[in-house]
Amino acid sequence: GQFLTAAVQKLAKQGKTIVFMKKGEKIAGCFALKDQIRPEAKAVIEELNALGVQTAMLTGDQPETAAAIAREAGLKIVVSECLPDRKVEEAKKLKKTYGTIVMVGDGINDAPTLAAADVGIAMGEGTDVALETADVVLMKNELTGLTKMIRLSRKMNTIIKQNVIFSLAVICLLICSNFLQILDLPLGVIGHEGSTLLVILNGLRLLKS
Repeated sequence: GQFLTAAVQKLAKQGKTIVFMKKGEKIAGCFALKDQIRPEAKAVIEELNALGVQTAMLTGDQPETAAAIAREAGLKIVVSECLPDRKVEEAKKLKKTYGTIVMVGDGINDAPTLAAADVGIAMGEGTDVALETADVVLMKNELTGLTKMIRLSRKMNTIIKQNVIFSLAVICLLICSNFLQILDLPLGVIGHEGSTLLVILNGLRLLKS
């Protein structure tokens, strides 16, 4: 009756999924189940937001449960009651709004969205379908790998730009020196090969990551 309804609403607001137990034609009771958020989840989401990465959760849970989990994890964008096909639709909407999107999942229901995202990332202990569909697999099954991956990729992008600009500058300098006959051939070769070594050494800075 009213007591059961009030209890269910209270439990749902706490982020718990309700399973009812039936006896004959009457409801005899209910179980409240709750997914445990990974210990590092909130810290990872905060770091992602600090890096300028917008985070969102697509879940099949009820609105009350999804909202409670989102509050606990620090998520601002939440879409609840998502079946696999709706997850794909919501992912496409996010892509239109934010551009490139990354999907992280581990279940069978996540596979279509992993395929639709620009980059699909599966957790190491996920289902076989998710692992086969994803572009990247976090073998250690830790969310902290996401922030490490983003930081490393951004550093790599910066180093690539530095190397390209430096290489083009050296080539232009050598070409101009050649036309003006300022440098002899041996010095030109040394300059060219020396710039190649500098580019390699600059790239090796990634090993520090």
